[in-house]
This record gives sequence, structure tokens and C-alpha cells, in this order.
Amino acid sequence: MAAGRCEHICTHSEEKTFGRWPGVKKGSKEATSLQKKNIRDRLIFCRKYSEWTAEDWGKVIFSDEAPFRLFGASGKRLVRRRKGERYHQSCVMPTVKHPDTIHVWGCFSSKAVGSLTILPKNTAMNKVWYQNTLQQQLLPTTQQQFGEEQCIFQHDGALCYKAKVITKWLGDQNVLGPWPGNSPDLNPIENLWSILKRRVDKQKPTNSDKLQEVIMKEWVAISQDLAQKLIESMPSRIAEVLKKKGQHCKY
Repeated sequence: MAAGRCEHICTHSEEKTFGRWPGVKKGSKEATSLQKKNIRDRLIFCRKYSEWTAEDWGKVIFSDEAPFRLFGASGKRLVRRRKGERYHQSCVMPTVKHPDTIHVWGCFSSKAVGSLTILPKNTAMNKVWYQNTLQQQLLPTTQQQFGEEQCIFQHDGALCYKAKVITKWLGDQNVLGPWPGNSPDLNPIENLWSILKRRVDKQKPTNSDKLQEVIMKEWVAISQDLAQKLIESMPSRIAEVLKKKGQHCKY
């Protein structure tokens, strides 16, 4: 009886706060179809590329965007403290209610990190910015890293990436895909972002200009060995997702 009441209260509270999914009735199977679709898409993708070697993945240039915020890019810091010092000033990290956010777009391959585009403060990527980025940042990077050698471009399914003007521009390009949604464990650039954020966080930038400066400095400092190691992990990532039948893996 108590468990049933608890379930009812939680359901009502969630409806009141977030509303229902449009076109989906409470308790219907459609409410979980998105998760099943993601699992199916991940399996299709991994089966398609299950025979690819690290050398094959070395021909792919991965891209993505990420937000960086002032005062703690990684969001956490570990401190050593004695008993009773939990709220001591030296053990408390100050926060800002609405910190400045810097959005960046970057790409990399097994050869090295490529271009990094820093958007204006508190500006997110849109189709106009993205087309400009592809033309002015991606193309020079592919030319520099691969020359006349054939390479494959990868990006995820963000809405602005699917705009008609972008699809048309990419029409003649060799693009990996379709990329399965909700698959950060399949994209090694996500690991690169985590490493970059930790390095930036250690520098403790105090304003937006300094934050941008540190991001760029730490980006170009990423070694080719690290880039290659992340790319070479792709066969293992694919195998792990297949082993887990489409569920997320340790990467």
C-alpha cells in the first residue's frame, strides 16, 4: 500500500514539474522506445564497423563541441581535510550562480589534435557558425594532417549539424555514420574533452579572456601519443558495446 502511494506521488510530481511527453500516454510502451532505439542504433553501428582495425580508425577525424565554465571546469575538486573541517574556508570551493560559459569546437585524429574554434562568450553552436567552422577550420586541418590521403569525417547528431545547408555542404565529403545518439563511450573526443577540462581547471582561470587563453594553450599541448592512443581504443570500444548488447561501456 505504501509503495503504491509512493509511486503515485512521484508520478504526479514529475508530471506537474515537467509535463508529459507530447503524444505519449502515461504508461505506454512509446515512453521507452527512445532508449530501445538508441540501443538498436548502437548495435547497428558497432556491427557495421566491428571488423575495422586501429589502422582503419586512423583515417577518421573526430569532431565535437564542449562547454567550459569559469571556476571549476571539471565541476569537482578533491581536498584532504581533518575531522570537523568540512565547512572550513580552505575546504570549500566558491561557486558562481551564472558563470561565463565558453563553447568550443574541436577535431582530432591519430595524427594530432586539429583546429579548435572558440565561440564568443555564452554563444552556442548554430548552423551558421558550424558551416563557417567546417570551411575555415575542418578543411585546413584535414589538408594539413592527411594531404591527398583519403580521410573520413565524424560528427554526432546535433540538430544544427542536420540543417539542410550543412547536409548539402557535406554532400561530397566522406562522412562516417549514421552516428548513434547518446554514445559518448564510442567517441574518443569525449575523453579528450575530459582531459582538457582537468588541465584547464588546474590553471584556475579567473575571467573569460584567461579561460580562452588557457583552453587554447592546453589544447595545442596535447601530445600526438595521447591522440593516437585514444583512436586506437576504437576497436575495443566497439567490441565492448557489442559484448554488452548495446548498453553503455566503461569508456
